[in-house]
Amino acid sequence: MPSVERRGQSIRVKWWSGEYHLDDDGKPTKKKRYDSASGPEPGVPFRDEDEAYSYGLDRESDVRNKRNRRKSVDRMGMADYCDLWFEGTDLRHNSAKTNQSRLRAVIKPYWAQWTVDEITPVEHEAFRRYVTGKYSYNYAKNVLGLFKMMMDDAVVKYRLREESPIIEQRRRGRYQKRQTRRVKRKLSLGSVHQLAVNAHTVWGFAGWAYIWTIAFTGMRPPGETFALQRGYSSPSWPASEPDPELRAEAQARYETLHALRVQYQTYVADGRQVLAAPKYDSWRTLVIPPFLHEMHAALLASHGKPWTFVSLTGKPLLDTNFDANYWYPIRDGAPERDSGPRYRRWARPKIPAVEEMAGEDIYRLRHWHKAKLDEAGDIPRVAVEGRLGHELPGVEGVYSEVTVAMEERIVEYLQRVWEKEVVGAGLWTPPFPTATPVDLLNAAPSLFSTLPVLEYE
Repeated sequence: MPSVERRGQSIRVKWWSGEYHLDDDGKPTKKKRYDSASGPEPGVPFRDEDEAYSYGLDRESDVRNKRNRRKSVDRMGMADYCDLWFEGTDLRHNSAKTNQSRLRAVIKPYWAQWTVDEITPVEHEAFRRYVTGKYSYNYAKNVLGLFKMMMDDAVVKYRLREESPIIEQRRRGRYQKRQTRRVKRKLSLGSVHQLAVNAHTVWGFAGWAYIWTIAFTGMRPPGETFALQRGYSSPSWPASEPDPELRAEAQARYETLHALRVQYQTYVADGRQVLAAPKYDSWRTLVIPPFLHEMHAALLASHGKPWTFVSLTGKPLLDTNFDANYWYPIRDGAPERDSGPRYRRWARPKIPAVEEMAGEDIYRLRHWHKAKLDEAGDIPRVAVEGRLGHELPGVEGVYSEVTVAMEERIVEYLQRVWEKEVVGAGLWTPPFPTATPVDLLNAAPSLFSTLPVLEYE
């Protein structure tokens, strides 16, 4: 019940706000938090104690029926809440960077003049229409999903409001066609081969091996492929594995198979190049066919860098503008060009465009790899998904296991594809590099990079 007290000429009423004080860890205690007022409106005092008491009863009714709102001085603005919420997240660097971008670009500017508890389902619906009308389907979906997480945390974690303004219900009203994925163009092995030929023209033998590595391993480009170090490539691994337990296990398992290790991805974080765990912590070992192992051995013998794939100038690929200088000419073609001091570039012949890859990202080769394995028909799903760094859901994921026999089947199948559809079809293949760089004559190649590793990743 509310309590009323006189203070000189004024009357004050106090009632329970429905909240509790928080301890140092932000958890509610058993100590109740009270609100008070000296009049029904600012600057207007209560006429008598009965009016004050009735006012307190109304406020307690609001609390019981979840209609109460904190005083404006106690309410948190959405701009401050965006900062508070972001600081309280524990995400990987890239995920945090993406969320921060969406907060700054859309959510924070839109709600800057609102407090957290002011947002109603009506206002949220207006926000939803604004976002879906202005941005692409996927971007709008991600922004709205982020906003839902923030509102859920405002209720459960921060107790800034009683319930979320986002009401989920079955569709009613005007029918809207369901969004569908873009239909993938058919990608033949002939087109993959042309990409590799173009890559050889643009980039040399490293480009040739790079395209076939993605197509026949399904590694995630560019992060995992850029981060593939000499020590984790099949010519060195598993003998070079730093973890003694994993090294012993891998040497016993892959005694007759060639395998590389997906240990890191690499990207630029806060202005510096770093190594981090692969996406979804999908550390994995990939068995590779003999032809790809031979490519990697020849490539690594041609340079002394710690990375398997290096740029035209021998630098890490992360130092390059990869899309503009490598991928776009490989995919879209390029005219013939001369060399010389005037151009500061290498001469190269005309490069034909690969029509089936028009507008596609290099990630399309990873999808091609899965489709190729699915075509075999006898490779278990757990082996295919494990190779891509995915976990199977439910009971199947708990009880399934990738065996050596499954990996042998993958190697045999991929080698057969190469021998039949590339070599057997008479498609062009380049000679392996034979020249040994001077730095290889003077020093042993470094197996691993010295880039800092983000431990939390």
